[in-house]
Amino acid sequence: MAHRHIHVFLCEALSADPGSEEGLNREHLFGLYMSWCVLNDQEPLAAQSLWMELRANHIDPDKNSLSMTGAAALNYIVSSAPDLM
Repeated sequence: MAHRHIHVFLCEALSADPGSEEGLNREHLFGLYMSWCVLNDQEPLAAQSLWMELRANHIDPDKNSLSMTGAAALNYIVSSAPDLM
């Protein structure tokens, strides 16, 4: 089952970084997704469902060249490292 909010998440919170040798790992992808869901008042999918949705959108959660972008990225980074503030 396709979840409409996944497409919006992909457009708003992820950016292709084709020159990158190391993209986002599962922990970062899920954390970014959770931050995006909180900011956008969306019910988050379980991790396994998120991985399936990413694969359906031609994104390998284990090997990609993605980077974080937007408000969800800022929220995730700040919440992951509050000592930076």
